[in-house]
Amino acid sequence: MTKADLVEKIAEKANLTKANAERSLNAFLESVEDVLVKEGKLTLTGFGTFMVETRQERQGRNPRTGDPIVIPAAKVVKFRPGKLLKDAVK
Repeated sequence: MTKADLVEKIAEKANLTKANAERSLNAFLESVEDVLVKEGKLTLTGFGTFMVETRQERQGRNPRTGDPIVIPAAKVVKFRPGKLLKDAVK
């Protein structure tokens, strides 16, 4: 499913125009990003939890040459699904 497909589905379910549905989706995505940058965790009860975690620096290998390389530490976003989402997917 693409973003355009999701906008169409939101418009249909919420009885909105596609333009309003796209603005709503964009506002939601920007809000999620802001919360993760500022607080590092967002919980949507029943749906799941988004959280920012730090991945440690580690050793890796260049797949082309086989030479060892250092993969730098990085912040990554992880998602843990909630019970209602898990049950709906089953």
